[in-house]
Amino acid sequence: MDITEILSYCQQKKGVEETFPFNPETLVLKVAGKMFALIPLEKQPLVISLKTDPEWSAELRAQYPQIQGAYHMNKTHWNSVVCESLKKELIFKLVDHSYDLIVQSLTKKIREELLNS
Repeated sequence: MDITEILSYCQQKKGVEETFPFNPETLVLKVAGKMFALIPLEKQPLVISLKTDPEWSAELRAQYPQIQGAYHMNKTHWNSVVCESLKKELIFKLVDHSYDLIVQSLTKKIREELLNS
């Protein structure tokens, strides 16, 4: 799986914006101004940091050595996912989960505006 596939998948979601708030090498994907994915563009193999429910996060880390606490992020809520050798379906499921966690955290008004746009 490459960055083009991940970006294409993320861009299909409502309200996604691409930003570079930290440096020109780290792409941050946001919905309603809140981060749901970080991708260091120069890093090989491809790594993506995603928000994850803490309980599922522990399970994922135990099951997959490619999934660890995200560097410079709250490791209870964020995972770094090395995409190499993980199934595309799992990566997309993790992206969906991260996006959904952020959307669920939005106020009802903002969430409705986003979903009805």
